[in-house]
Amino acid sequence: MLRSFLRLTKFEIISKQARSACLQRKAAMTMDKVYFRHDPSTEDLHISFRYANPELNIDKEFNFCRKIDEKLEVTLNRIRGNIEKEFNKKLRKGKKKSPAQVQESLPETITNGEIALEFRRCDEKLEDITFAEMLKEQPNNITLKVLEQIFNVVVNQPWVVNVVLPTSIMAGFTVYPSKLEMKYSDKAFCRAEWFKAKVPPSGNIQHATWLKCGEGFSYETSNDDVGHHLKFVLTPGNAQGQFGPSVEQISKNEIQAGPGTCPFDTRHFFTQSRLKDNAFRVVSYNILADLYADSDYSRTQLFPYCPPYALRVDYRKQLYIKELLGYNADIICLQEVDIKIFEYDLKPVLENEKHAFRGVIAQKGTCGEGIATFYRSDRFELVDSYSINIGEQIQKLDVFRELWEKIKSNEKLVERICDRSTTLQLNLLKMTNDCYVLVANTHLYFHPDADHIRLLQFGFSMLYIEDIYKKTLEKYSLQNEKQLAIVFCGDFNSVPECGIYRLMTEGFVDKDFIDWSSNAEEAVKDVSLNQPFAIKSACGTPDYTNYTHLFSACLDYIFYQCDRLEVEQYVPLPTEEELKANIAIPSVVFPSDHVALIADLKFKSN
Repeated sequence: MLRSFLRLTKFEIISKQARSACLQRKAAMTMDKVYFRHDPSTEDLHISFRYANPELNIDKEFNFCRKIDEKLEVTLNRIRGNIEKEFNKKLRKGKKKSPAQVQESLPETITNGEIALEFRRCDEKLEDITFAEMLKEQPNNITLKVLEQIFNVVVNQPWVVNVVLPTSIMAGFTVYPSKLEMKYSDKAFCRAEWFKAKVPPSGNIQHATWLKCGEGFSYETSNDDVGHHLKFVLTPGNAQGQFGPSVEQISKNEIQAGPGTCPFDTRHFFTQSRLKDNAFRVVSYNILADLYADSDYSRTQLFPYCPPYALRVDYRKQLYIKELLGYNADIICLQEVDIKIFEYDLKPVLENEKHAFRGVIAQKGTCGEGIATFYRSDRFELVDSYSINIGEQIQKLDVFRELWEKIKSNEKLVERICDRSTTLQLNLLKMTNDCYVLVANTHLYFHPDADHIRLLQFGFSMLYIEDIYKKTLEKYSLQNEKQLAIVFCGDFNSVPECGIYRLMTEGFVDKDFIDWSSNAEEAVKDVSLNQPFAIKSACGTPDYTNYTHLFSACLDYIFYQCDRLEVEQYVPLPTEEELKANIAIPSVVFPSDHVALIADLKFKSN
């Protein structure tokens, strides 16, 4: 029988993240193929195949990560060791068998206790060469022989590296993979299916009877799905018509009942239809980054009134994605967007064929969140995109020089404003009617004693916007300036009585304005600001756009150029009664501590 293989080490898998996907891939992996995956930018070669031996009850997927310049024999020894390890497991179960019975259980091709493995090209055994040398020629005729089983080598077929379903799934909301990583694949050519089932009497969901309930990368759940688990089955494909092995993933938890009617459901009555022609709908929304919601401090100090489950991002993102989709917006400006949420949630849902958004994100310094702008690709073309870290650029950009000269002697002030990660994002969008919208998006510094910092940040922002505005007119030869309009969205952390609102709506803040002395040691001296555009707030100055038990006020705005654009409607904000129904927000029906602003704007006809 097989000798003891003391030399065995833990076999190498593709990655820790891929393990769950690999385990769920077994049933779909073609038994007569061995999959090679190699990115020319790395030295790694990933090898996967499924080996089945009914006599020994073996059915296992093997995954290895080797080097492209490794000799075939070295890898074959590693493969052999892992297959032998599986054989040993099964044979140990039969340790009471006689030696003759054990020998009868072994495949005939095991001689002298060793499994026969070899790579071949047609009838030629490949020896003493590296994988790089082997794959120089077309790999179509290369096979891997394991005992008597022949595996055809396929290189860089579509492959699912990792797929994960969310831990929280509620009826009435959109569900989609919370993580999805594929190689050599294009989502447009993949096959994705959804199935649902209840846990059978055996308690093993693997034995459930699955009912197909949807297709595509997302599924709209309903009350009929409550109590069911979901299974997502994905077959990766590409434009060349190739398909890789399917992967399935089953949700860990059952679909739960939703929270009932949310205040945003009522707001959706005002946005049931999309706009057209010269009109477009703008949303500005601080969605509360998980970075700030998922901490002991937020749970005990900032939002102690919110149930812990309702603070988890897997719960909250279901609400704010449904909320955003229901506004039927053309432009969405978001603040406090986790980078992972942008990549794995917002982009997959908003950028699909049905909604046709495209998104651009600007990270705030080195932290894990930033500001993001989405626009409808069927109504707008992204012409130019800019983003700057204001603190980093204050001393560098020519357009900032005059204002910088006035503040640079105040060391404490300079240190504080330059250390901030505040970012300004600008996206120039061209409408199908040849009008342009310069969309600005920002999230200003939050500290209570920093009105002077915010006003300076905003002053620098307006200088930058004015510079880009002028360059746009020249670059695109816009003879009629009415073809270009500014929209500036954001969480400005500034109430209407402060200088930012005055600067925008009145065009001027003088040197004696109270904001300049919000911190005595950093007080700004002999600085006045002005901006040349006619600007108004599309939603006015509502009582609250931010509402917590510690603070509530109007901090968010959609500013628009009122000599070019007019407001057709703005969606009424939630009432104070709704905001304090669960003490404050976020809550089970409000996914953020801010509320979304929604305004319908239209280019003026003359």
